[in-house]
Amino acid sequence: MNKIIITVVGKDTVGIIARVCTYLAENGVNILDISQTIVQDYFNMMMIADIAGAKQPFERVAADLEQVGKEIGVMVKCQREEIFTSMHRI
Repeated sequence: MNKIIITVVGKDTVGIIARVCTYLAENGVNILDISQTIVQDYFNMMMIADIAGAKQPFERVAADLEQVGKEIGVMVKCQREEIFTSMHRI
C-alpha cells in the first residue's frame, strides 16, 4: 500500500469535499480514512489515501490537487505517509 496524507484548509464553501474526492476517484486513488471539521467559517479536512492503483505518479497527483485547491479557494497539500510521519514524530 502506498499511503498519502492529504490536508485541505480554507474558508468553507459548497463543494470542497466533492471536488477533491471526484479528482481522487477519477484518478484511481482510494480514500482509506477522512476527517473534516468546520470551525466558525474555516474548513479543515485530513484524508489518508492509497495511491497504489493511481493513474498518475504521486508528484502529479500532488500538483493536481494543489491546482484543484486553487480553483476552489482552499489550500491542498499532499505528502507521502512516511514523510508526514517523520515530520510529526516527537
